[in-house]
Amino acid sequence: MAKLLEIRVPETKPATEWVNGRALQKMGPRRAHSIAQAEFASALITWARAARAGTVGTEWDFAIRPPGEMRRPLVPDVAFLSYSRLPYEKQLVTQIPRIAPDVVVEVKSPGDRKADIDEKIRVYLAAGTSVVFFVDPKRETVTIHERAGQRVAGAREQLTHPVLPGFKLNIAALFTSPKPKPKR
Repeated sequence: MAKLLEIRVPETKPATEWVNGRALQKMGPRRAHSIAQAEFASALITWARAARAGTVGTEWDFAIRPPGEMRRPLVPDVAFLSYSRLPYEKQLVTQIPRIAPDVVVEVKSPGDRKADIDEKIRVYLAAGTSVVFFVDPKRETVTIHERAGQRVAGAREQLTHPVLPGFKLNIAALFTSPKPKPKR
């Protein structure tokens, strides 16, 4: 009997992931989720381009395999994949990387189950992701998950991390839209 090494799910819109032993279709983002995702992606893209450090994508398919487990599809809300782990030339031709991204951003949606979020974070870190930023728009926090542990940062803090040298993000920006200019 052939040994199953990879879990495959049908291509759907929105994407389907494999979480906690079942296919789980992502929800279309609501306003708060969409704003937080766009703000984080924009800040990471600006940093990555200036540093020429790697590629940032939203809703990017990855085929991730933690040691001793089957490869499975996961689709982070935002992902950063460094050129040191997957060179630029390979990134151009690799549609679905078979390695974990260096950095993952997941934004909490209203229908997310804690067990599913915890499992995704566990899989990312076990597969080689250095840091997972979990954004909670309702609480206006970012939880920074690493293999060594986690910490929570609030809206008044500035987010930095050694994996992203020089990257800075005012956490409050994830939870607000600019107000319109006054009419004259």
